[in-house]
Amino acid sequence: MFTDRTPLFAALMLLTACGASPAVEFLGATRTDVTRDGRNYTVLQKDNRVEVIRLGYAARGQHQAIRATMIALIPEVTGCRLVESSLTGDSGEMRASIRC
Repeated sequence: MFTDRTPLFAALMLLTACGASPAVEFLGATRTDVTRDGRNYTVLQKDNRVEVIRLGYAARGQHQAIRATMIALIPEVTGCRLVESSLTGDSGEMRASIRC
């Protein structure tokens, strides 16, 4: 019934249930949960860095609009200007530097 992989499987299931988990550099960051166009996002700000995480499934063809929404959320939520050259990531998760 149980195998030697059971603890690993249980740990993975717990991590999956956590939802938006920040990158290590964002532990202790200010978290803001936002809904736009029926989709949920988490914005994490710590010092001059920001991380935006999309929650939920996105179908093919939706990613460009989602990415644009995520970029627009950065100044809206943080009140700071995005340093566009620092932007990395995709429509699931992106990180950037900001200037406040």
